[in-house]
Amino acid sequence: MENSASAAPATRALATEAVHAGRDDLARLGLHAPPLDLSTTYPSYDAAQEAERIDAFAATGARLDGPPVYARLDNPTTARFETALARLEGAQDAVAFASGMAALTAVLLVRASQGLRHVIAVRPLYGCSDHLLAAGLLGTEVTWTDPAGIAAAIRPDTGLVMVETPANPTLAEVDLAAVRHACGSVPLLVDNTFATPVLQRPLESGARIVLHSATKYLGGHGDVMGGVVACDDEFAGQLRQVRFATGGVLHPMAGYLLLRGLSTLPVRVKAASASAAELASRLRAHPQVTRVHYPRVGGAMVSFEVQGDPREVIAAVRLITPAVSLGSVDTLIQHPASISHRIVAESDRHSAGVSDRLLRLSVGLEDVDDLWGDLHQALSAQTPRSVNHRSSGVRQPSAPAVR
Repeated sequence: MENSASAAPATRALATEAVHAGRDDLARLGLHAPPLDLSTTYPSYDAAQEAERIDAFAATGARLDGPPVYARLDNPTTARFETALARLEGAQDAVAFASGMAALTAVLLVRASQGLRHVIAVRPLYGCSDHLLAAGLLGTEVTWTDPAGIAAAIRPDTGLVMVETPANPTLAEVDLAAVRHACGSVPLLVDNTFATPVLQRPLESGARIVLHSATKYLGGHGDVMGGVVACDDEFAGQLRQVRFATGGVLHPMAGYLLLRGLSTLPVRVKAASASAAELASRLRAHPQVTRVHYPRVGGAMVSFEVQGDPREVIAAVRLITPAVSLGSVDTLIQHPASISHRIVAESDRHSAGVSDRLLRLSVGLEDVDDLWGDLHQALSAQTPRSVNHRSSGVRQPSAPAVR
């Protein structure tokens, strides 16, 4: 199979790539559906040749020619997903992990191993990303700033600038070209989970690293967990070496499901985005809604603030699923201050615009009128009272956040 993203025809549209990338060799193999390889180890009768291949991997982290030696090194099914995602993002390569947090951890470990432990980050970020940086769990040191302060925050040991746009959960956007200019020679990492390559390709704006929680839109059905980093060949090799050493590998079944999810990604994102834009418009006119957040780039995420207790809305929905995560075919709603961003200190949440009255809606593929009917009745069920930060029950968190 063709493992290099650069092997793709230059003229293919994204919708075509979504269907065919990672599958270009199937007809030559006499196959229609991609094979699923569940092997943990692979036979070889030439130990000297295997030693040479392992030495080559240790030197560069590049994929081995021929079959893998061991599943922690590589897997053919996962490699197909990596190839496809790289092509969708316009990257030279991509490396898949067991989760989005495992992917971010590997990025930070690569830079830390090079003596570059300082990270500049722009809030808001996904709650666990925020926690991983702020708590210094990997020995990193973070400087939080707004986009205008990035250039001034750069130090000799700065290894990374990280932004998420549209951001979780406020859907705030940053000008990626301007941020990239401010980074100078420091690599820019963009969490592209919300936009997906259907709406935004950060590498085209100068980013070096693109991060996805593949659990969300790339999988798209709420039944697979994974993470992936799209980047250049050199950094991909370094990520593979960290993945091999730390074990955060993507299971082949997850790779199979994620590759299948990519084939419908453009259709799903465009359909859900149309419904999300319509719901955002209707929410702006609802008397119980005080503010609506919907990004210029579009997308299937809507955040909105309510007059009363947002938890009453969560309790009142019937068609919409009250659950964490996002990007599934069904519509999900959650209260970030209680769940996805609970692990972030209250003062940091508020300064980043994450209000205690904010609700986050991940719009799925249901009929928009049915979704609006459920939202309308849930909002109308609110008791007419205000909520302050103390009565909202949102305190300094003690439990992990989920996206």
